[in-house]
Amino acid sequence: MTKIKANGIEIEYELSGPANGPPLLLIMGYSSQMTSWPDEFHEAFANAGFRVIRFDNRDTGLGHKHHGILPDIRAAAKAMAEGKTPDVPYTLNDMADDGAALLDALGIQSAHVAGASMGGMIAQLMAIRHPAKVRSLISLMSTTSDPSLPRSDPKAQEAMMSKPAAEDKDSVADHAVKTRLVIGSPGFPEDQAKVRARFAANYDRSYYPEGAIRQWAAIMATPTRTEQLKKLNVRALVIHGDADILIHPDAGRHTAALIPSARLEIIKGWGHNMPIAAVPTIAGHMIDFMREVERDRAEAFARPVTPGCCGRT
Repeated sequence: MTKIKANGIEIEYELSGPANGPPLLLIMGYSSQMTSWPDEFHEAFANAGFRVIRFDNRDTGLGHKHHGILPDIRAAAKAMAEGKTPDVPYTLNDMADDGAALLDALGIQSAHVAGASMGGMIAQLMAIRHPAKVRSLISLMSTTSDPSLPRSDPKAQEAMMSKPAAEDKDSVADHAVKTRLVIGSPGFPEDQAKVRARFAANYDRSYYPEGAIRQWAAIMATPTRTEQLKKLNVRALVIHGDADILIHPDAGRHTAALIPSARLEIIKGWGHNMPIAAVPTIAGHMIDFMREVERDRAEAFARPVTPGCCGRT
């Protein structure tokens, strides 16, 4: 892993897969480090020939930290309700700009862009704000943030709002496992010892709960994307689980319905996590979709240019 300057901040990132493979940018969700992707997940794409780019969102992992700036979440929500600009250090728009700037800094003209949960919101905004950079959009267990959509199940809300008993590694790892059992996937049981070990490793890499406050403020301060998604001209795949109690499956259906020609896959038994047992199904849908996009791009580039088209004679 290494750092690079992009969009005015330092971004920690990692590359895997063949250097000449079609690029795939993976964007993690709320308060989650890039190491939260299961190794089996990003390795599936590398083994399929894709150049995988993972990175730490700002305020997580080894990425840029906005130390000491603690936004008032309630004030931000009130400002949004009143149509005012909230006082927050950044929004999801800035985080989308981070992703686009990272691609620029790496010399990548365009990439398949996939995001999970909050990462899916960021991926959608990348497609809206930087359409030339997004070869295809893949939105995983995410939402348009439209206020008409069903709210999270009360059990999920309670789990996400709860805090660990203490700040030591064991307490934090135990709490994370407990939360995941609530919002996880009934159709894809996990080895809880392995899950706990991953959370403990992430704690050692960077435990930074302060950053979660600012990321939540960024979510709160970013308007719904409903109208903007209707205008997207990008190939899109939306994947959601029918057992997701944190972001209701209707949010995935809504996303796919808004984006012209988007493809929707609802996975039975999948909740709001990335269990290893579900990786072959989720990654399989993504690989098939990206390969289809790549084939269509290759065919388009291979077509003879019509005389007089595109400034040619």
